[in-house]
Amino acid sequence: MLKVGVAGLRRGWGLLHTFHNHRDAQVVAVCDQAAELRHKASDEFGIKAAYADFAEMLAANLDAVVVATPAPLHAGQSIAAMEAGAHVLSEVPAAWTLDECAALAAAVRRTGRTYMMAENMNYFHYLQVWKERIQAGEIGDVFYAEAEYIHDCRTLMRDAGGELTWRASMPPIHYCTHSLGPLLDILDDRCVSVVGMATGSHSEPEIGSTDMEVGLFQTAGGRVIKILCGFTLTREPAMHWQVFYGTQGSLENSRVPWEEAKIFRAGDEQPAAITAEVSHPNAPAEALAGGHGTSEYYMVDDFIRAVIAGQPPPIDIYRSLDFSAPGLCAHLSAQQGGTPVAIPDFRVS
Repeated sequence: MLKVGVAGLRRGWGLLHTFHNHRDAQVVAVCDQAAELRHKASDEFGIKAAYADFAEMLAANLDAVVVATPAPLHAGQSIAAMEAGAHVLSEVPAAWTLDECAALAAAVRRTGRTYMMAENMNYFHYLQVWKERIQAGEIGDVFYAEAEYIHDCRTLMRDAGGELTWRASMPPIHYCTHSLGPLLDILDDRCVSVVGMATGSHSEPEIGSTDMEVGLFQTAGGRVIKILCGFTLTREPAMHWQVFYGTQGSLENSRVPWEEAKIFRAGDEQPAAITAEVSHPNAPAEALAGGHGTSEYYMVDDFIRAVIAGQPPPIDIYRSLDFSAPGLCAHLSAQQGGTPVAIPDFRVS
């Protein structure tokens, strides 16, 4: 039975539920600066060890730590947790700078702890089904793919007191892993260079948040991938959208819930509708506790199985950085007027 601590009880609330329901884990400690969230966790789950300070929680002799705090803290807290002897499941992105990426990879090698990034989009049921179909060659060899994450997050850019949060200053492309992660997983590829561009601040100039940012990536496999992220814009509903173009067809998600995803193959007269279910239809009822369909249920199970078996998890440190570092480089390119930027491979130091 793994003794687990969860840090960050906003995004981490769903992960707290998921670990609580797992047969091989027990959440014994939580951490958040908000006293009301600590009290809520104690009341609902009977967790007596509730901390306001992350370092104090690490002293509680934990087997694993969930890092679901604000994104700029992920790398530093993950490194501290591993140095304290804990395995880590970290929310996305893995790191906030390229230097942090290198430090995180070095910490995993140095400590020997299991590290996994919690990219739940990779566990959306339809993307796992599409992975099987694409890798089976149903649309031929994929040479181009796109994904978008569009979500008006302006209500999250100020706290209850009206102060700006970390989201207000976040370059949108830093949060590209929900889009890039599934594409790279399906294509079994990694990005090697990028050209990035940003729109500037138009929707909320008083906040100064960049409306949208785009990255055009070259991959090691010779493909081109485009990723668009926007969090300060007037658009509903929020959406995750993907399209794949292959030598024998194309596969495209819908942009709104009331439309169907479609596949078109050589020889077809018209596109055929395909399913795009977020949740696995045969999952148990408790699998929905994470908040994003059944994705957290299967993701947490993979993490726990990897820790127990002493094996690398599906999204290990290097895949985590394959999903995270390209967004950092895309923003660097945008800052340099669209100059191409090489993306490091942190497997080599």
